Order: sequence, then structure tokens, then C-alpha cells
Amino acid sequence: MELKPGTRLRSQVDATEIIVVRPPTAEVELSCGGHPMIDAKAEAAPGLTADPAATGGTELGKRYTDGEAALEVLVTKPGTSSLAAAGSPLVLKEAKPLPASD
Repeated sequence: MELKPGTRLRSQVDATEIIVVRPPTAEVELSCGGHPMIDAKAEAAPGLTADPAATGGTELGKRYTDGEAALEVLVTKPGTSSLAAAGSPLVLKEAKPLPASD
């Protein structure tokens, strides 16, 4: 699936929904709970369950990245499963510290 800024995706195994903020330069498969993410309006495949190894959860309003900052997504609905890109877990993006106002 080609990812563009603003692409809305959802998990097939829990309530997680995301928006792509910064797409990667190469095509990559995003997954949640061990299964590929689908278009936000598409129907999930029946009978899927989350992979026990991919149950870290997502937080509402937080940004997740692939560590190299080539991919960044924003969670619009949290869930119990974790996000991954091409099988590598996405990590919570840390906020930049504000400069001191001395």
C-alpha cells in the first residue's frame, strides 16, 4: 500500500486507528497486532486475533516513528496492540525539550 500524508488506517484486531504524518520514501507494510493495517473505511477480515508478541498498546494523540524518523504516524484511536512497519516495532516519539528561558 502506498502511504501518503493524511492516509487513515485502522487495525484489524483492535480499536487502533492512525493517520500517516510522514510517509517513508520506500513502500512499507504497516501492521498492528501482527496483522496488516487496512483503510479506515474497509471491513476487517473475520476471525483475526492479535499476536501475543505484539500487545504493547498505543496511546491516543501520540506519535510513533520507526526510529530513523523516515516514518511517523499519529494515533487517533488507541488500542491494545502495538504498531510495526515491515515487522519492526514503531517506538513512541519523544517530545523535543523546550529551550530554557533564563
